[in-house]
Amino acid sequence: MIKLREIDHLVLRVVDPEAMTGFYCDVLGMTVERRRDDIGLIQLRAGRSLLDLVPVDGKLGREGGAAPGAEGLNLDHLCFRVEDFDEDAIVEHLRAHGVDPGSVTERYGAEGYGPSMYVEDPEGNTVELKGPPAEHAAGK
Repeated sequence: MIKLREIDHLVLRVVDPEAMTGFYCDVLGMTVERRRDDIGLIQLRAGRSLLDLVPVDGKLGREGGAAPGAEGLNLDHLCFRVEDFDEDAIVEHLRAHGVDPGSVTERYGAEGYGPSMYVEDPEGNTVELKGPPAEHAAGK
């Protein structure tokens, strides 16, 4: 039996790698861990996980076919677990970066029900920001 622990990495094929790197680093706080411009790969650190950005016009990106667009995105959404989910601070931070914060609602995730909001990255991918499970949230 295979016992899975967590997501190791996720790969997004992107049209504008600089805008996407800016969003994930400047807005969501990731860092660039490694770049392989020779093959078209930018690896961003998200806690214990990686988010790989693959420009569609690079060596790796051309292998994936047409670029993502209105008729078809790369995925439904990706979800990042946020420590210390402070709704007011998150909303303020997102707005300061020109990102429209979605409403916060309770959604089920890997650790159970907890606060969650959806935002969009510069290429229209939906990103879920997920807080701790309700029983571990501050004041509960």
